[in-house]
Amino acid sequence: MKLLRVLQEREIQRVGETRIRKVDIRLIAATHKDLKEESRAGRFREDLYYRLNVLALVVPPLRERKEDIPPLVRHFLQKYGQEMGKPVADAAPEALDLLMRYDWPGNVRELQNAIERAVILLDGQVLRPEHLPMEKAEGRRPSLDTPLRDDSGQTAEGRTDGERALTLEEMERQYILQVLRETGFHQSRAAEVLGIGRRTLYRKIREYGIDVPDVPGEGN
Repeated sequence: MKLLRVLQEREIQRVGETRIRKVDIRLIAATHKDLKEESRAGRFREDLYYRLNVLALVVPPLRERKEDIPPLVRHFLQKYGQEMGKPVADAAPEALDLLMRYDWPGNVRELQNAIERAVILLDGQVLRPEHLPMEKAEGRRPSLDTPLRDDSGQTAEGRTDGERALTLEEMERQYILQVLRETGFHQSRAAEVLGIGRRTLYRKIREYGIDVPDVPGEGN
């Protein structure tokens, strides 16, 4: 009711004052819900809905405006490249293709998070598919396209036909170790890249016997 009065009467009364003050404001409201339907269902004040709905701007979800993905990707690459001291020139065509084929249920925020994590893993000036923490085109969690190295530095691809294939647990251990190395053993950032909680990462570090050096400013 107080907000409705401000919008209707253009008046406010400060806490502890008796004086009514006139205000000249412009209010911008954003929501991902259908407020008209919400008001019909009694979950949103109908009078407030009509007072807010002077000029409606409908922004389609990212999956319906995929032409916005390339400029957004380049913007986030520049933003996080500067923040992390990693100058990023651009994204490779195959990386953009991978991102364009994903439906982005989390919209721009999900894309922003994916690019931030990718920049953490970046080892050059061009974003490639192996830098993406998720196989976006298929909607699956971490891609193992980047060669995984064991403690000796040997890649899985470097094994001969006579050697035993990696188990899932060994692959997970190597992937966690690789991300820890890429993030300078900063466990909070590594957990974010892996898409798991810090406690889960700590548990897996203990389970797999991964030796993690002390990092200044990183609490346990």
